[in-house]
Amino acid sequence: MSLPAHLVDHCFVNVPYARLKTDLLGVVLENRLRPEIGLVNNVLYDEPVSEFTKIAKLLQKEGLACTLHAPFQDLIPSAQDPEILKASRHKLQKAFALLEIFEPLAIVCHPNFEPDKHASKEEQWFSQSYETWHELLQIAEGCKVPMMLENTYEKSPDQLRRLLQALDSPYARFCFDVGHVLAFAKNTWQDWLPALEPWLGQVHLHDNDGASDAHLGVGEGTFKFEELFKYLQKQQLSPIITLEPHREEELWRGFANIDRMGLFDYCAK
Repeated sequence: MSLPAHLVDHCFVNVPYARLKTDLLGVVLENRLRPEIGLVNNVLYDEPVSEFTKIAKLLQKEGLACTLHAPFQDLIPSAQDPEILKASRHKLQKAFALLEIFEPLAIVCHPNFEPDKHASKEEQWFSQSYETWHELLQIAEGCKVPMMLENTYEKSPDQLRRLLQALDSPYARFCFDVGHVLAFAKNTWQDWLPALEPWLGQVHLHDNDGASDAHLGVGEGTFKFEELFKYLQKQQLSPIITLEPHREEELWRGFANIDRMGLFDYCAK
């Protein structure tokens, strides 16, 4: 399958690093997909810098820009336990060390405010979280790469807005994940974007029916994508767009639905 340029030129596609090296490399190159490279599992510990460099140079040779998705599983960037906090920051620092190699257009990170866990200790959460992201922001600023803070389990924009206000940098931006709003916040994009619009730098597109974070292709669940894209056009917002389905067949269905709905027609080139 080879996708038309009017689709692939407007977005990035999530690809775990290990699969970018193996079974999905041909798909990426054939379709001219620009990958958002997921630094998941143990790749930051197991992979030598020379191998990251090979992949980065291949993408650059092919003229394919990329973004990075920092690790988030098992990490607590706001941990009160000093050893857990140290381990979390160490792994994130390893991800940010790759900015000079990949020269990505952005790096996406999860601050992970969990209301059921952190609501009673929000000040402690904020203090440790701010220190973590402020330190990493210095690296991002040095490389001139925006650090995108993504909503995950948050129920409202309040914590991310406070964090972004405190970081106070053009390189500290917001990544709006539409699937997480459906599955975890249980509200709508209208509850988020007006509050975080000044920091909007990226949008993650995937779908679900509100019951779980299924990471379906665009248009395969219940999210109102056309409403969102009309709003982005009206507000003259041009965030980086990343498609984030978890199965290849959902990616192709998502592209077909995007084409059918004409979503990228609302995007400024």
